[in-house]
Parts: sequence; C-alpha cells; structure tokens
Amino acid sequence: MFYDGYHLAGMHLFWWFVWLLFIFWMFASPYSIMGYRMLKYSSMDILKRRLASGEISNDEYHEKKRILELPLTK
Repeated sequence: MFYDGYHLAGMHLFWWFVWLLFIFWMFASPYSIMGYRMLKYSSMDILKRRLASGEISNDEYHEKKRILELPLTK
C-alpha cells in the first residue's frame, strides 16, 4: 500500500529524534526539573547561609569554618 515503511522515515523519524533529545536533556540537566533534582551546595555555602539566617553565632561560624578549611589527612 501507500504507507508501507512510512513509520521509519519522514516526520515519524523526526518526532522520534525530538523525543529522544528531550529525554536526554531531562536526565543530563544539572538543574531542578519540576523539583526532582536539586542543586548541590558546598559545606561553606551551607555554613554561610546558617550564619546569615541567624542559626549560628559569629564565633560558631569561625570555628566551623576553621574546621572545614583544615587539610584532609589519611
């Protein structure tokens, strides 16, 4: 008939490509997509945020900052 093999070529192939590209983008994206993925913050970012919100005092901040900046030993 007229439509034999049409599903492998033309616009159908284009739409398969679009869907595969969309799925790849969704899983390769490092940012939040509808709340499923979260950005990762460093320990210093969290510590600065806690100081800014008033959860910890200035002395606690400097003490914890000093601990975080110590070199790692094995």
